[in-house]
Amino acid sequence: MDVGLRLQSIRKQKGLSQRELAKRAGVTNSTISMIEKNSVSPSISSLKKVLAGIPMSLVEFFSLEAEQDNQVQVVYRASELTDIHSGAITMKLIGKAHPSRAISFLDETYPPHSDTGLEMYAHEGEETGMLVEGRLELTVGDEVFILESGDSYYFESSKPHRFRNPFDQPARLISATTPANF
Repeated sequence: MDVGLRLQSIRKQKGLSQRELAKRAGVTNSTISMIEKNSVSPSISSLKKVLAGIPMSLVEFFSLEAEQDNQVQVVYRASELTDIHSGAITMKLIGKAHPSRAISFLDETYPPHSDTGLEMYAHEGEETGMLVEGRLELTVGDEVFILESGDSYYFESSKPHRFRNPFDQPARLISATTPANF
């Protein structure tokens, strides 16, 4: 997906100038311009911040219009997972089509030397996960933890946090957040 073109298209559909979106999102005009021109690949936290100015979730941004169906989907095949990514990190959302989804359930892959961005996340709700492959650094507040395969975590998402893979091997994480903010 062309992130820049998608952002520009959505911004224009919403009747927002680059300046207005930047103001709403708390970023500079040049940030919006560079993302739209694909001069930079925004981190997930940066893109989430920009989308908050629209407002729009990452899921809405990355997914195509889902067809409405009276049948509630129960099984999601690997090929049906919504791919949410920014830069090198890949996140696959499970259950996007569920009509009253209260949980964001993600299969995340962090290539070597990747991270969620310098800016730490903080949002309402709770977050939990289990590292299934590799090693991953988790920062929550002032504490830094190194997760090994099989390790898990659970914390209040209002605490500033970020994920980083400073290692030479990819890391795979299965995570869930409430409320469903992806």
